[in-house]
Amino acid sequence: MDGKRIAVVAIVIDETDAVTDVNRILHDYSGIIIGRMGIPYKERGISLISVAVDADPDSISNLTGKLGRISGVSVKAAISKK
Repeated sequence: MDGKRIAVVAIVIDETDAVTDVNRILHDYSGIIIGRMGIPYKERGISLISVAVDADPDSISNLTGKLGRISGVSVKAAISKK
């Protein structure tokens, strides 16, 4: 086993200004991204993004940590056990 895991990263963006920073970070991690789905919820003024990744746990943690440090962004990851 190579130590990689599959994960789904859930991102909630409460501040429109944060979108550019989120997209920049996701672009930086494009090598581990399997797929991405974004839903702008204009009635509530938020955006929801789910990102499927295939990477080692440290890379997943680094990604979620960088995203979580952006003001107006909440992030959680669900990581496979194998």
